[in-house]
Formats: sequence, C-alpha cells, structure tokens
Amino acid sequence: MRVEIWSDIACPWCYIGKARFEAGLAAFAHRDGVEVVHRSFELDPKAPVATDVPVIDMLATKYGVSREQAEVMEARVAEAAVGEGLDYRSDRVHGNTFEMHRLLHLGRAHGVQEVLLDAFYRANFAEARRLGDPVVLQEIAVGAGLPAGEVARVLADPEAYAREVRAEEQAAAELGATGVPFFVIDRRYGISGGQPAEVFQEALERAYADGDGEPQPAEEAGAAPACGADACAVPGK
Repeated sequence: MRVEIWSDIACPWCYIGKARFEAGLAAFAHRDGVEVVHRSFELDPKAPVATDVPVIDMLATKYGVSREQAEVMEARVAEAAVGEGLDYRSDRVHGNTFEMHRLLHLGRAHGVQEVLLDAFYRANFAEARRLGDPVVLQEIAVGAGLPAGEVARVLADPEAYAREVRAEEQAAAELGATGVPFFVIDRRYGISGGQPAEVFQEALERAYADGDGEPQPAEEAGAAPACGADACAVPGK
C-alpha cells in the first residue's frame, strides 16, 4: 500500500496533519506494508523568496481580516499543534518554499526525504528560522544527511529538480487537490486536511479491505476547508 502526501512547509496543517497521520498509521495493523511518499505542493508560489513579512500580517492580508483576528486564527492552529505534542511559534515569517521542495527531491534521491521534511518543519514552526536564506537551507539540509556539495549545487542551479516539483504539483491538480495536506492511498482514496488520527486509520483499513477497488474522490474519506479549520487552501481557490 502506498500513501502519497502532498504538503507545503509553510502550511501549519501539513505539520499537524503529518503528526496525526503518523498516529493513525501507528494504529494500523498492516503499517509495515505501507510506503509513504511525500509530494511537493506550493500554497503561495508567487511569494518572494526572501521576506520579512510576519506570518500574522500575511494571514490578515490573505483573508482580509484585522491583525487581531489573524492572531486569533493563528492561536487556534497553535493550540492544535500543541495538542499533538508539537512545538509551535507564531513569530515566524512567510516566504517562498520552492527551494525547499527542490531540496526535498534531492533528499528523496539520497533516502533522507522525510528526515529533511521534518527538519524543515521544525525549523519553520518550532524555531521560526528564516528559510529564505540559502545559508540556513544549506545548514538544515546537510544536518539532515545530504552531501554539502550536492546541496550547494542544487541551490545554485534553479533548474535542478524544478521539473519534478512542477510535475508533482500538476499531479495534485489532476487528482482534484485545491489545498493541503492532501493524502492519497494507492491513487484510490483521498483524504483532505489534517484530519484526526482515527480518520487516517479508518481510511487505511478501508483501503486495505477493499483491495483493488475503484478509485474514489477525495471527499470519500473526509474533506476539510481552508486554513482556520484543518487544511490550507491555495490562494484564490
């Protein structure tokens, strides 16, 4: 059984959803037979690479609310993260994530993709590091086990793994994803949003029991709206 997870490092519900999925997977009796593949998805591909825009200000602008309302929205997400045992800071900045997705493809080639993804999540949400800085990205990637020379090569070449990132984003669109996190089991069942662990466990059990059943739409296993509930939607969707 293969589970593909489309996510973005800037998405708090992807951070939370990964923890919830892992809890659901841990409770699945056939977990040893599950292959997990992480796929690229950019929530805001037009965001500047280097930015000093606080995430609260970005949320206020994106959703057309006051800064105070954005703080309330962010506090709810923070509460959900802490509830999953995750460290979470709201003083981080918002920026483009394309470089990180390219590095995650390099990580996949070296068998450390998930280690690197966790490191990026931790750097963003727990440490509020400036991930638009290539020096910071280099440090994180090497710390996750990637060769320093290859990391530097990818960061210096804007075309390195760019096609792979775009292809995965196109695949998500073809599968009907309008936001993340988006989980697809054997290209048959889709789960949208950072659902409770029990939802993931039930979806895995259903997919296992159904075997080679017909493909099902994302809504079949539970769907979720935009940030503020348990998923992050693409701007303009």
